Amino acid sequence: MLLAIDTSAGTSVAVVDREGGILAEHSSDDTRRHAEVIGTLIARSIADAGIEVADLSGVVAGMGPGPFTGLRVGIAAARAFALGAGKLIIPAVSHDAIAFGCTAPTLVATDARRREVYWSTYSGSDAAGLPIRTNGPGLVRVGELETAVDGFAGYRLLEAATVSAGALGMLAETMFANGRAFDDAFDGRPGALYLRSPDVTMSSGPKRVTS
Repeated sequence: MLLAIDTSAGTSVAVVDREGGILAEHSSDDTRRHAEVIGTLIARSIADAGIEVADLSGVVAGMGPGPFTGLRVGIAAARAFALGAGKLIIPAVSHDAIAFGCTAPTLVATDARRREVYWSTYSGSDAAGLPIRTNGPGLVRVGELETAVDGFAGYRLLEAATVSAGALGMLAETMFANGRAFDDAFDGRPGALYLRSPDVTMSSGPKRVTS
């Protein structure tokens, strides 16, 4: 049984079970109030699932792609909860959760703000029902998706405004049940999939002081 948290778009929290499916899920579409709602959504999901924290095996964190500020709220909340509860922390790609269950070639696109979109392509699902990502995640300007993605016309475009934590959790449950390595889903890229440099960077040298 897993607690799943994703803040790559809105904020979504769910409790899932490999056999029972999605036991509870609560979400907010607001893309600017992740920190304000995350605690309430976690508490509601656990209460509605009728479980104790001790019943959980781990916590799934949606690692993006997503805007830096919102995405890090969910990752930090997942890590803090897992640490406090003594549970495993499990990383999962948010786009993979959107594509979970898709059997046809699919192009997933989500809002990256600043007139840009995140994208990933999938050829369908494997024998275990897991999405087969063929390219991405990537970042392009709005309106340039068709030229950026090879074979664009052959994909079903799935533009998602939110990411379901329930789907994220069931993706992780299915991966675990089939012995899949979670790190493999990131293609060697460590940590969260921000795909964009931070707005603030450290200075390369000492600050000049003038009188």
